[in-house]
Amino acid sequence: MTHTLEAPETATASTAPASTATTAGARAHARAQHGRIAETMIHVPASSAPERLTAGLNKEAIASLTWAESLAFGRYTHLELARGTRIRLTDTSGDACVHAVLLRGGATYERLNVADTVKVPWQAYIGLGHPLLSDAGRLMATVVSDSSGRHDALTGTTHLAGNEAKYGAGSAHSASPAGRELLTLGALKHGVTQRQMPPSISFFKGITVDPEGSIGFAGSAGAGAAVELLLHMDTILVLANTAHPLDPRSSFEGSAVDIVAWRAPQDLEALAAGRLGLVLGPEHLLALQNTEHDNTARTSA
Repeated sequence: MTHTLEAPETATASTAPASTATTAGARAHARAQHGRIAETMIHVPASSAPERLTAGLNKEAIASLTWAESLAFGRYTHLELARGTRIRLTDTSGDACVHAVLLRGGATYERLNVADTVKVPWQAYIGLGHPLLSDAGRLMATVVSDSSGRHDALTGTTHLAGNEAKYGAGSAHSASPAGRELLTLGALKHGVTQRQMPPSISFFKGITVDPEGSIGFAGSAGAGAAVELLLHMDTILVLANTAHPLDPRSSFEGSAVDIVAWRAPQDLEALAAGRLGLVLGPEHLLALQNTEHDNTARTSA
């Protein structure tokens, strides 16, 4: 996928591109890209992100940004984030599908457990207030805001053979990369192999389950839908923006997703105290207590 670069403010229409036929020319050309903004990219530092990514955030959130990125369709990203971080994903054009895996920072043997994430809260559909649980019964994250309502914890992500059959290719660097291949690359950066990867959940492309148990594709909620997660432990978040396995289209299509994360440790206490406008069920509260007990034990050790 190609990115259109916007010229920096100091550039002029008459500026000729440097020749890359020589080392000096290649260096000059590479350095000329400094400060340019691509349509999809990670912004370092996060405070340099354009207003489009931070729209709606208050001053405190903007001042404590730790991650700002626009992730292209067909690409992946990953970052280790601290406990008390709040992450917002925004489906900018209404055709993103973000597959997510959560691993515990510093202890990657503890991972997202999709089965418990559905079973424990007695709810198959991920939405506002839903807990994302680890395989140790602890609370990794809570959905604290959601204007999409189109998510999926049941069908997983796409894989190499399926994409090859449907689109003609499925490797990570192909024109139609599969979710498993992209998530594997992100996890490998943190020492987690494909065999160790848990099943993923996905955001912005929903499913429905009929009374007979058949799963149907519900599609997107449209452009601008957003979902926010609050992390209850240090977490490695691996994301792949690629097609949903039940997407009926024969062509590989999708759009970018905007990602911002900021430090919000005060929201942990507020959530537990019921001050975020969410009423936690008993299962959610027990997982929260398990997590807080573990965090206290680690801190005092």
